[in-house]
Amino acid sequence: MPAGSIAESLNAGMIVVTTAYHGERSGCLVAFHTQCSMTPVRYAVWLSKLNRTYRLAALADHMAIHFLADTDLDLARLFGGTTGDRTDKFASVDWTEGPHGVPILDRCPASIVVRRVSYVDDGSDHVCIVCEPLDVPTVGEVPHFRPMRFVDVADIEPGHPANNAQRS
Repeated sequence: MPAGSIAESLNAGMIVVTTAYHGERSGCLVAFHTQCSMTPVRYAVWLSKLNRTYRLAALADHMAIHFLADTDLDLARLFGGTTGDRTDKFASVDWTEGPHGVPILDRCPASIVVRRVSYVDDGSDHVCIVCEPLDVPTVGEVPHFRPMRFVDVADIEPGHPANNAQRS
């Protein structure tokens, strides 16, 4: 969308998606995500085809979705501004192996573990992964927080170019 578009003004909440497959871990900052069904409950995330997290998520059955608070700018910079192709992002943060081997970021209590239900590739630069939430914290388990918004991370230079869907 061009700068100043309606979509840009929506100022989406930011998440970090993490996954693991055969002992490899990956995670990335994501702006494209939403609940997409009530019955059954489904949540969708769109991952860039350029990043390592997409490549692992395409193989893995499970992921974790971490909803970032407005105080998590360092996590957003780490998971959005570096590439897992060259950096072990998990060496810089406290994390725990969660259900199905999925890495859970310890400081993100507003997180859900999901199982991939379907995968939609329409030929664009992102792929939609539709998920079934499995491990969802209750409201009492998550302290009140203000979500991090797109405007808070707009200055982060992506670890991979954002405007080129072709991998070299």
